[in-house]
Amino acid sequence: MVEPLISARNIKKYFDVGEGVLKAVDGISFDIYEGETFGLVGESGCGKSTAGRTIIRLYDPTDGELYFNGKNIYELSRHEMQEARRNFQMIFQDPYASLNPRMTVEEIVAEPLDIHGIYKNHKERYERVIELLELVGLNDEHAMRFPHEFSGGQRQRIGIARALALNPKFIVCDEPISALDVSIQAQVVNLLKELQKELGLTYMFIAHDLSMVRYISDRVGVMYLGHMMELAQSEELYINPIHPYTRALLSAIPIPDPEIQRNRQRIMLEGDVPSPINPKPGCRFVDRCSYAVPKCRETTPEFEEIKPKHFVACHRAREI
Repeated sequence: MVEPLISARNIKKYFDVGEGVLKAVDGISFDIYEGETFGLVGESGCGKSTAGRTIIRLYDPTDGELYFNGKNIYELSRHEMQEARRNFQMIFQDPYASLNPRMTVEEIVAEPLDIHGIYKNHKERYERVIELLELVGLNDEHAMRFPHEFSGGQRQRIGIARALALNPKFIVCDEPISALDVSIQAQVVNLLKELQKELGLTYMFIAHDLSMVRYISDRVGVMYLGHMMELAQSEELYINPIHPYTRALLSAIPIPDPEIQRNRQRIMLEGDVPSPINPKPGCRFVDRCSYAVPKCRETTPEFEEIKPKHFVACHRAREI
């Protein structure tokens, strides 16, 4: 058995919002193996980004355990966490907001190196910055410029260079292409794939563009209102979705064959996404599900293995 690089167990992240408790992430569990890309999909507001931030401890968790290389990082002291931090980094969603406008590109990319005291002299530090910029398709001419002088795609490349500065093992890509033009999205995703192959990286790729997730991911987890609904190998999930929510999501992806597209049945979900503040017991999807039975309102379904390596949280998974 291959040991997972990341093992998340019952991770919860709640926020106190005055009128109640917002359960952004409510007990999700999964493994991520070395060298793979784990996709995390779901509608806006389902808790994907919060899950990503909680996993690398940008947010302290409300509950749960996260094992990285066999160590529970939620139990590490501040000093130990500083050491562990080198191994996981994040590429943020908005390349406009995630780069400091007052810093040059050299300063931005070198910031992790400075915080961890990697280089003692300026020459070595500068050489490493240029090496990182070249890795993501930029060059030394860009080092002295400021973020506002770049396009969105170039800014995201700067963010990727910064994330790679400390040679991390694991990177959370939090919707890294959603703020970019469609023509640029494929370039950035292909760059991430090349870097993964070259540097042996492990990714958690958060997105709501399902066709892009299928292209880049080895396994995919589907989230809805803080719960994990389904998890399987990428192709298996797209060909044989079991959970009603996954089926509805996948039915919305256009297929580039007019014959197939014309004859497809689009599954329209009724109603709005319920509020994650003080959610009721039972399945989170119950109010929008055409397969719901009384049991669905009373007890939360277990997240269980329905087929080999295919996990689903649905009371009726074996019959629908």
